[in-house]
Amino acid sequence: MAGSSEPQPEALRPAMAAPALLSVLLALLAVAVTILLWRLVQGRRSRRRAVLLLGLCDAGKTLLFARLLTGRYRDTQTSITESSALYRVSKDKSANVTLIDLPGHESLRLHFLERFKAAARAIVFVVDSVAFQREVKDVAEFLYQVLVDGTVLKNAPALLIACNKQDVTMAKSSKLIQQQLEKELNTLRVTRSAAPSSLDGSATGGPAQLGKKGKDFDFSQLPMKVEFVECSARGSKGEDGDADCEALEKWLAKIA
Repeated sequence: MAGSSEPQPEALRPAMAAPALLSVLLALLAVAVTILLWRLVQGRRSRRRAVLLLGLCDAGKTLLFARLLTGRYRDTQTSITESSALYRVSKDKSANVTLIDLPGHESLRLHFLERFKAAARAIVFVVDSVAFQREVKDVAEFLYQVLVDGTVLKNAPALLIACNKQDVTMAKSSKLIQQQLEKELNTLRVTRSAAPSSLDGSATGGPAQLGKKGKDFDFSQLPMKVEFVECSARGSKGEDGDADCEALEKWLAKIA
């Protein structure tokens, strides 16, 4: 039609290209932000080089600490302060972590956890597999305090439950220990959630809720990866033999 003002195809090309170009730029920006955040998280994690050894008194933390560092057996006594040393997980000098053995006495353990938790790349929670049935409530109580700590939740360090003293016939299996801990932690979660906030996990700065609300607790609900291994710091041959810590050593090599 004469006098028509309809735009020609050549005139439409710049208008059509602008939205497409904007979409590409936004996509590139999203990728750049994702990479930046990933590097930031990895950088913070790489600065955390400590592996904390936690657990009740007499769980075997200090002997385990000594075995990992020297391979040798030594007599130990209840610790009242921390012990730390560099642990090389392979011949590669860059593959190392700092093992920190923290006291397990009830009056000391939370104080030392508060001091070192921010540096934790990983946590090894040592359980006495022989005394577990008798100590299950105390073990669960301490583990609960660790798991609801605000810093631990935020950093989500890898967590290993090391079921020690497996050389003893009466030792409980890691599977049974996991089941019993999940049951006890679920009970603690229910009772603590129902308590006033001043009586709850505020002592460690953590939230009242552990795991997923409305579901029975299990370790898969936590923000950090949780694994269980069986080990024996003493070893089946006692003082003159080697420790049975291969599963623990493999885990340390994996998280280093």
